[in-house]
Parts: sequence; C-alpha cells; structure tokens
Amino acid sequence: MNYQIKKLTTAAVLIALGVVCSAFYIPVGASKCFPVQHVVNVIAGVTLGPAYGFGMAFATSLIRVLLGTGSLLAFPGSMVGALLCGILYQYFGKKLYLAYIGEVFGTGILGALVAYPVATLIMGQEAAVFAYVVPFLVSTAGGATMAFVLLCALKRAKVLERVQVSLGTAKQ
Repeated sequence: MNYQIKKLTTAAVLIALGVVCSAFYIPVGASKCFPVQHVVNVIAGVTLGPAYGFGMAFATSLIRVLLGTGSLLAFPGSMVGALLCGILYQYFGKKLYLAYIGEVFGTGILGALVAYPVATLIMGQEAAVFAYVVPFLVSTAGGATMAFVLLCALKRAKVLERVQVSLGTAKQ
C-alpha cells in the first residue's frame, strides 16, 4: 500500500481520537486543557512526521471549533506543538525525549505566546501576553507525558519501529 494513503489514514484516526476525546478536559484558569490533543500530537510527530502532525493538529482544531468543543486557542497551541515535536524528533536523532520537549515547548511556550494575538485581536478577550503559558504548559505536560510513556513502551516492545517502517518514516 502507498505510504501516503497509510499516513492519511493514520492521521484521520488520530484526528478522530482527538475530536472524540475532546469531551474530556481539565479547566485550568481561563482555558480548558485537553491532554488527549497532546497525546495525539506527539504520536503524530513521531510516527507521521512534522508536516502530517501539523496538518492533523489543524484538522482536529478545526473540527473541534466547528463542533463547539474547542476554541480558536486550540489552533496555535496544538499546531505549533505538533510541528516542533515532529521537527525535533525527525531531524535531531529520532529521540523520544526530543519529541516530548518539542511538544511541551512548542505548545506551552510558543503556542501560548501565539495564542495572545488570537485571543485579543480575533476573540476580543483581554489578556496579558503570558496569560496562556501556565494553562498551556499544564495541559501539554500532562498529555505529552502520557504519550512519552506510551511511546517508550511501544519502542521497548519493538512495535513503534514496525509502525514507522509501515508508514515510511523509518528504514527497514
């Protein structure tokens, strides 16, 4: 089967998981924290790569916003985190801890800073520049930790490598 079809199918399953599990959230300050979004971001970054991870995060956020289970703040956090997660993992040694760091820093710091203009200019909310850093960090740290534990277990069982080979993101 074509790698692109397998990647699209895997991304679709991760999008569905992110949307369905968006009913599960933890309120932290002014925002809702969705740890499952960060789990699927890290899985996508590690198994599909940065471009598919970015696209998957965008599609998940878009569907959540259209369904009313997410806000516009879902876009910057999830997309930046998934992209940086995939970039650090794929281009800097394929180390799982780099994917974790990419998701946490990308969402918790960079995504939170990008959320500020989204909140103030598009959503009309009053917020400080760093208002979303703590809530985004709490959300991403929890979800990325769950993904890290899951992926470490899959790597130890040699399942992760087989998945990556079948998707064309690792060599046989």
